[in-house]
Amino acid sequence: MKIFVTRKIPEQGLNLLRKEFEIEIYKYDKVPTKEEIIKGLKGKDGLLCLLTDPIDRDVIYSEPKLKTIANYAVGYNNIDVEAATARGIPVSNTPDVLTEATAEMAWTLLFSVARRTIEGDKFTRAGKFNGWAPLLMLGQDVSNKILGVVGAGRIGTAFALKSKGFNMKVLYFDEKKNETLENELGAKKVDLSTLLKASDYISLHVPLVDATHHIIGEKELCAMKKNAILINTSRGPVIDEKALIKALKEKWIFGAGLDVYENEPIIPKELLKLDNVVLQPHSASATTETRTKMAVMAAENMIAGLKGKIPPNCINPEIFK
Repeated sequence: MKIFVTRKIPEQGLNLLRKEFEIEIYKYDKVPTKEEIIKGLKGKDGLLCLLTDPIDRDVIYSEPKLKTIANYAVGYNNIDVEAATARGIPVSNTPDVLTEATAEMAWTLLFSVARRTIEGDKFTRAGKFNGWAPLLMLGQDVSNKILGVVGAGRIGTAFALKSKGFNMKVLYFDEKKNETLENELGAKKVDLSTLLKASDYISLHVPLVDATHHIIGEKELCAMKKNAILINTSRGPVIDEKALIKALKEKWIFGAGLDVYENEPIIPKELLKLDNVVLQPHSASATTETRTKMAVMAAENMIAGLKGKIPPNCINPEIFK
């Protein structure tokens, strides 16, 4: 059997696939177009794709031989799972393995914005540092502040638990009660409006679904404290980017830290020019250990699917009933 891989991933995963199947890897270091994916998928039994790849109905129905789709990501909003299910094709993802790395990146962004580390680095490299000064690069304390967590799933929980050492009061917004956060941190479940008004730091950890699209817009940004810092390591479209730019320019909030963008990889020029936002290239899971584990997991999902078994991380297991 043959597999099309839409981007080169760590060798440990590719080697697992090579032992079982013939693989073809998209040869360019860029996001393939929909047309390029369809072309590469021709005559293939399996598709190993990334969250940046548009795997819609056209792609899924373009190759009659297609038997399984393995997504090299925890999110799968890039895939038309309904179309895959209709064809009886299992779709899998790579959950859990990137939880800690993503939570760590959220904290990295939080500290970077709060303590203005990127500004400070640029300032120092430009030769502007002339010695200690009482008002130089004033940021904000992190300890003893109020932390708001929007989305208390695996990553949101891991992120919140890391606040223990900073003696923070934790508020969370989620459909379900999170007993781990309540027992470990004394966290309080509140509605989104209450969280936004009360929190000094707000970190987003929600999946991208209809209900979370633009969950943070102009109204929500206006409700935040003037000293509030907004962090997003989830999905870009959960924030109305135009509203955020306005909020940052007009100093409605202190700052923001972003790892994802609304029209990724396009980032508005206005956002790039602002000093009160720290920008990362969608790299929350970018550690050697995490990306390698993701590659192995995706490969194991693919191998199981092509052998007619339920992939370990299948998101549409109903097709096997």
